[in-house]
Amino acid sequence: MNREIQIGTRLVGDGHPTYIIAEIGINHNGRVEIARELIKAAVDAGVDAVKFQKRTPAVSVPDHQKDQMRDTPWGYITYLDYRYKVEFGRDEFDEIDAYCKSLGIDWLASSWDLESLAFIDAYNPPAHKIPSALLTDHELLRAVKETGKPAILSTGMSTMEEIQAAVDVLGLDKLLICHTTSSYPCPPDELNLRMIQTLQETFDCPIGYSGHEVGLVTSAIAVGLGACLVERHVTLDRAMWGTDQAASVEPQGMRTLVKYIRVTEKALGDGVKHVYDSEQSILKKLRKYST
Repeated sequence: MNREIQIGTRLVGDGHPTYIIAEIGINHNGRVEIARELIKAAVDAGVDAVKFQKRTPAVSVPDHQKDQMRDTPWGYITYLDYRYKVEFGRDEFDEIDAYCKSLGIDWLASSWDLESLAFIDAYNPPAHKIPSALLTDHELLRAVKETGKPAILSTGMSTMEEIQAAVDVLGLDKLLICHTTSSYPCPPDELNLRMIQTLQETFDCPIGYSGHEVGLVTSAIAVGLGACLVERHVTLDRAMWGTDQAASVEPQGMRTLVKYIRVTEKALGDGVKHVYDSEQSILKKLRKYST
């Protein structure tokens, strides 16, 4: 069974190099100059794409949270006002689009509502990301499918029944499912990386991993378990203000992660037993045959 989809110019799935996404999300804190620095850091690390988030705050923020007060760099303001402060509009995404093209890197986004999906789709991204929180929003899922672009579905906070229902809406032809746990940062005992294999056994489509843990090794292990896509949040400094910063990877760490993943790919091999040329001298020196 050869499970693969095409994201931009890349085939992603069984037998192909891991597709690595640096999730910028809202770690730019509403400043396009920080977004540019993060894009450049991702390019320097050797990732395949960067990802943002797009919301229409008045629609996507639940009513019971809109008036909750929050300490922010912009003062003590409502959660709704905060969401507007970190939201990029047309001018910022035009600049992001042009900058990514100049550096030769793909970009995409998680869209949190129908208006945001239409906004992002106008940039012709190579795929659409469906965040875990929206896995049960079948109206949004149907709209993603109607774009005709590949869908990357995150599965945090979801039961297998909810995942199956989402797959029934999206179909399998252009779908990649990401195992994830929606804790920021996620403790190791809740990563449950064997779910990658469970999803592989359950769904006939490529399976990836979206990690929110501290550290890098577990994301490389996810590749060893079969993840064909890895997504990790990137930040300039984990001590920066913001809800996702502590679960993010700094630029040097992102470079190291890419190296770990590429070494893991090489180390996995083909599953066929070989006697390598490098073993021949040791074989001749130490092998004993019975008579």
